Amino acid sequence: MFFSTARVKYGLIAGLAAGLMAAAPATAKDVKVQWYGQSAFKITSPGGKVILIDPFIMKNPKTPKELKNLEKIGKVDLILVTHGHGDHVGDTVKLANMKNAKVGINADMGRTFASVGWLKMKQMIRFNKSGPIKPIGPDITVTMVRAEHSSEVRYKDPDSKKESMLPGGEPAGYIIKLENGYTIYHAGDTGVFADMKFISEYYKPDLALLPIGGHFTMDPVHAAYATRELLKTPIVVPMHYGTFKPLKGTPAQFKEALGKTSTKVVVMKPGETRNF
Repeated sequence: MFFSTARVKYGLIAGLAAGLMAAAPATAKDVKVQWYGQSAFKITSPGGKVILIDPFIMKNPKTPKELKNLEKIGKVDLILVTHGHGDHVGDTVKLANMKNAKVGINADMGRTFASVGWLKMKQMIRFNKSGPIKPIGPDITVTMVRAEHSSEVRYKDPDSKKESMLPGGEPAGYIIKLENGYTIYHAGDTGVFADMKFISEYYKPDLALLPIGGHFTMDPVHAAYATRELLKTPIVVPMHYGTFKPLKGTPAQFKEALGKTSTKVVVMKPGETRNF
């Protein structure tokens, strides 16, 4: 009888402790984020899961030379692709096959990848906006969200050498909620859109990775408006700037346009890893 009562008490205490931990604010002390330049990031979760987003590495002019050996990336559990442009698809196919990693991708672009023989259907997780998935275990949730951009896949036939543009589905951003509750919003290539307010209120991201380069995406002024008026994210890391000539926006311009705000702007160097 004593043993059973003790077990009950232990269970109640353990349950209470778990509840308190779940209610505690998310911290990022065990969340590592590495930037390769452009929109390419490596996220290492508290549980050691590795997620690559838009892994444009080998041909990325901003990626440090010592990081262009794909073998040195180590294990990869999941690759997320925001849209079909070459500077975002990047080394997805090579890495997926090399690392035996799953690829999260919009459903239509996934079918294109399969039709040209880049990836097998079973290797991809084809999904769409507002459909949360748990692709690498029960404790990490990935949700595809809207982005204002375009998407097409450039394909070169290996026999004829003829190039063609194939369907890339719709562009997207991703909400990644890690094991400790810390939530990252990778906006992909995008302009400002009013539903960023919904993203802020519903998903409550702790960290936003936002394009600021202009021409193809938000420039610093638009990105500052999105941050200040819509997202209000505690931390923003600028991305997608300075890689090619049209992407002229700078972090300094972004900070100036942002003005006084509670948002912290973290400017990373290509190749740098940060624990936020």
